[in-house]
Amino acid sequence: MCRTSRTKRPVLWITTVVVVVAAAVGLYLFQPWRLFTSVRVDEAAPVATDQQGAAAKQLATGAFISHEHGTSGSVEIQQLEDGKAALRLTNLRTSDGPALHVWLSDQPVKQDGGGNLDDGKHVDLGALKGNEGNQNYAIPAGTDLNRFSTVTIWCERFSVSFGAAELQQRA
Repeated sequence: MCRTSRTKRPVLWITTVVVVVAAAVGLYLFQPWRLFTSVRVDEAAPVATDQQGAAAKQLATGAFISHEHGTSGSVEIQQLEDGKAALRLTNLRTSDGPALHVWLSDQPVKQDGGGNLDDGKHVDLGALKGNEGNQNYAIPAGTDLNRFSTVTIWCERFSVSFGAAELQQRA
């Protein structure tokens, strides 16, 4: 009887270690607490600072639709001084999540999901600053804005779009 209980102890320890490691990996990957957190960012709109004090020129606009998570708000691409461009998210509201980035994509927005948005070319504008509010992202110099028709909040960890906006070019 003593031998049986001693041989079960290593199995119990190994099972405990496996469960603890699996739980730690699961928590790291899924970060479930982010379902209950929000990060609000309220940046002022970028303004052109030319000698006449002219406002930034609006190049394109769009409104978010939801994909994997409820997402709303609007997006605007603005031409700034010296040919620089910026992307502005206004009244953004989406779920918080791990590894969220703002992308320009050359793929069309689909109502039934955004799994296609990483199929073609995309430009990563950086990590999403917050899942709520108003925020600005610099568009790298030399980016051909005519090639990119979509803005997406992209989860790099799970390769899904939380939401996307189709850009409408301004005349």
